[in-house]
Amino acid sequence: MNGTALEGLREALRGPVITARDPGYDEARSIYNAMIDRRPAAVARCADVADVRTVVSFAKDAGVELAVRGGGHSGPGLCLVDDGLVLDLSPMRWVRVEPGTRTAQVGGGCRMGDLDHATHTFGLGVPSGVVSTTGVGGLTLGGGHGHLSRRYGLTIDNLLSADVVLADGTFVTASREEHPDLFWALRGGGGNFGVVTSFTFRLHPVGSVGVAVTVWPVDRMPQVLRWYREFLPAAPHDLNGFFAVFVIPPGPPFPEPIHGQKMCGVVWCHTGDLAAGRLGQMLTAVNEPAPPAFHFTAPMPYPALQGMFDALIPKGLQWYWRGDFFDTISDAAVEVHHKHGGNIPTELSLMHLYPVDGEVHQVDTDDTAWAYRDAIWSGVIAGVDPDPANAELIRQWCVEYWSDLHPHSMGGSYVNFIGDAQSGDRLRSTYRGHYDRLTAIKHTYDPYNFFHANQNIPPGTA
Repeated sequence: MNGTALEGLREALRGPVITARDPGYDEARSIYNAMIDRRPAAVARCADVADVRTVVSFAKDAGVELAVRGGGHSGPGLCLVDDGLVLDLSPMRWVRVEPGTRTAQVGGGCRMGDLDHATHTFGLGVPSGVVSTTGVGGLTLGGGHGHLSRRYGLTIDNLLSADVVLADGTFVTASREEHPDLFWALRGGGGNFGVVTSFTFRLHPVGSVGVAVTVWPVDRMPQVLRWYREFLPAAPHDLNGFFAVFVIPPGPPFPEPIHGQKMCGVVWCHTGDLAAGRLGQMLTAVNEPAPPAFHFTAPMPYPALQGMFDALIPKGLQWYWRGDFFDTISDAAVEVHHKHGGNIPTELSLMHLYPVDGEVHQVDTDDTAWAYRDAIWSGVIAGVDPDPANAELIRQWCVEYWSDLHPHSMGGSYVNFIGDAQSGDRLRSTYRGHYDRLTAIKHTYDPYNFFHANQNIPPGTA
């Protein structure tokens, strides 16, 4: 891209085009994972759909590589590309809520916190992740799960339509009625099929939720995890609880005597009647495996729960993660968790098991590109640290943990929990029998694989 071409792009856009000569370049190319250090030729911040179409057409005509950035939370940094062009949707952070129809239209640059903020004032919400700075786009296109999933399904199960700019620059709306094949692929197939400029979601009643955090010393993990694997799937769908292995952070709600200690625990979310006192009754249940070192309960607004961990894991840390789906937590897997969970290398490294049962299982396997409707948990192992000198340490711990645990998994992973750019067998195992259909849809909408800076599904043959 020569200077003349870039000047032409600048003149055509409402949003700015930022290059290495501009003072905001380093900020424009920074993303959530500081382990990723790529230098695009330019970052085009799109103010609207017209800008998106212009950038797509420019990149295609110029023959330059294009990456699409929403919230910038891609673990392997697939929202950046060296020497190419980044289409940055971050200016498109708007939400329009229709409380009467319980729907929300959401700009492609929104973060989950934007959506939660806008919907909460109406006592509504949509299933999403557990960190409010996560981009709506990447999370949704991968599937999306979080605190509300046992009650209301995956994020994609609540997607009604999506506005998309395709590889040829055309603009379409995908839904069950329009471009249904594209709509099917967008629900779990990642960013392979176009630039989604807005999403329309179905909303559900969500006001204040009951929150509880229970932790046990990490040496009690075998009995706690065996209890959890039986208790959670049998619990009512209005109770969610993700299992975690982590180091207790130095602050509330945790008491000072356990700060810095390695623990296992469960973060609970109850979306039922708070007056029924179900979370208070949980104290009896959590004593079954072993007396907890700490058990905290409180009602709180749903957006507060969504942002609970934001301060602990801000933008700019070193991250390396890998994941898998599980339909059971075998005794052998428990031993793997005990071994590696007891050897967490840094204070921010972690392992989480997110429930994906309940209402997630009420959707037919073939209804969306998400291929693991029979999974019970979506697991992720993440090495995290602020110091670049520890990058290899956290990566090695994650890889060894995952390698020992993978044989006890279902073989595939939530696509957003794949820590490196993948292709071939790994993506086939992630999409199972849906993979060939995805390649056929890719051929229809992006036959030359223009959108390939992603967990790439190559176009099949006609």
